[in-house]
Amino acid sequence: MTEEPMIVLDKVSKSYGPTVVLRDCTMSIKRGEVVVICGPSGSGKSTLIKCINGLEPYQSGSIRVEDVDVGARTTNLPALRTRIGMVFQHFELYPHMSALDNIILAQVHALKRERDEAETRARKLLDRVGLSQRAHARPANLSGGQQQRVAIARALALDPKAMLFDEPTSALDPEMISEVLDVMVELAGEGMTMLVVTHEMGFARSVADRIVFMDRSEIVEDTPADQFFSAPKSQRAQEFLSKVLAH
Repeated sequence: MTEEPMIVLDKVSKSYGPTVVLRDCTMSIKRGEVVVICGPSGSGKSTLIKCINGLEPYQSGSIRVEDVDVGARTTNLPALRTRIGMVFQHFELYPHMSALDNIILAQVHALKRERDEAETRARKLLDRVGLSQRAHARPANLSGGQQQRVAIARALALDPKAMLFDEPTSALDPEMISEVLDVMVELAGEGMTMLVVTHEMGFARSVADRIVFMDRSEIVEDTPADQFFSAPKSQRAQEFLSKVLAH
């Protein structure tokens, strides 16, 4: 018996007025799979993953996460978002709170955890992302890479079943990128289900099970990673790869 996919998108389409952002996007993600979404800027990648946890509405098609219909009016989106962690390009930390308190807050509000339990979990996660010494630092006193690692710890504090990453390294200086990718590589190694929008092709090549290539609002290719890098099927993917890998 094959296991049901954890996340299923079926012909998802979205427009802003006359502008089509997603066109008939269909894909599924199995438990423990790492899927990288790549493609030129403006191809709909970030919008696609924001639709998965209900941050962006979509006009047609369906998205199911562990049999929850994301687009249904009755769906409890805050509850869904505790199960699907999200890490954004620009960290989205509360500037007036310490790293520790940023990680505690989500647990107390979303999971109704007692503060002591939430703090214990937060400290463990800070240690895990290599920041136990910076627990009381505010975001302004942390580097971009450190802020992003706090953001990952905050998402993990809710014990999600899957993690969505929206260009997690694109706002970082080059020397900070690897410290964030290292945490993500570790997560993938532990079997976390991950959907990652990224231009980091080295990460994609070493960690992804599958590559979903998007261009002009559509999923053009959805193939095993090694196949995508060795022999992309479409002309558009070939051109994209030759540009990205030339850098």
